[in-house]
Amino acid sequence: MGKQLFDELPAARALFEQANDILGYDLARICFEGPPETLDATEHSQPALLLTSMAALEWLKQNDAEQIDACNVAAGLSLGEYTAMVFAGTLSFEDGLRLVRERGLAMQAAADAQPSGMVSILGLDADQVAKLCDAARQPGEVLQIANYLCPGNIVVSGHVASCEKATELAEQFDAMRAIPLAVAGAFHTEIMEPAEQRLTEALAAVEISPPRIPVVSNVDAEAHNDSDAIRQVLVHQVCSPVQWHESMNRLLEQGTGHFVEVGTGRVLRGLMKRINRKAKCTGVPE
Repeated sequence: MGKQLFDELPAARALFEQANDILGYDLARICFEGPPETLDATEHSQPALLLTSMAALEWLKQNDAEQIDACNVAAGLSLGEYTAMVFAGTLSFEDGLRLVRERGLAMQAAADAQPSGMVSILGLDADQVAKLCDAARQPGEVLQIANYLCPGNIVVSGHVASCEKATELAEQFDAMRAIPLAVAGAFHTEIMEPAEQRLTEALAAVEISPPRIPVVSNVDAEAHNDSDAIRQVLVHQVCSPVQWHESMNRLLEQGTGHFVEVGTGRVLRGLMKRINRKAKCTGVPE
């Protein structure tokens, strides 16, 4: 994870070395060598994702600086919102890295306290998925929509038994597929409430600057300039559904004509093509 950027780009290598110093452990080694179960642990995966995304931005600065200069708005899906905040100057790289480590630890602790998970439901609209959740939710458990990704791709989140029931019932609701996700727990639900307090305390200790470009929030698909408002949306993001579909529609309505996905993979480009097939999408690095 990020090894090619580390090997080929001195600025990216400097970020990896800085991250090791900030965190006090060799995150680069975990990114490059694993083992997978160590990298996949939320406390490591969240800093690793922010780090490799920032390294990818260094690649863009070196290879196509005009793209950086032309960028007039940013957004990130769930954890990616922190990368967007660092890119926009709202958070320093050091504070962003420390925050996502604390976020990961807090969310892992909340997940450990209540075994839970997430399931991607394909082929249904939001109303249909809400009905599926109502039918699958077990007594006393949580099951709700966690990610509004794009038409026909909505993620539900909740306790294990309820997630398993949703997977079982999905075909009866005419879903194309139900795919359990390899995550630590029910992110973006009330199960994560214990993590909110820890994140509130962590955010209170860092400087939040006005963004140099708007950053669209996962919570409400709005951009915020006030430092206290930014802190609040980052706290609420842990338990609130991710409004990615609405966020991307908002950008399209405002005339955004070119979307650049930063980091490895093509997930966000795939979602955007389901939202608007005509949208221009590229990736960094390809």
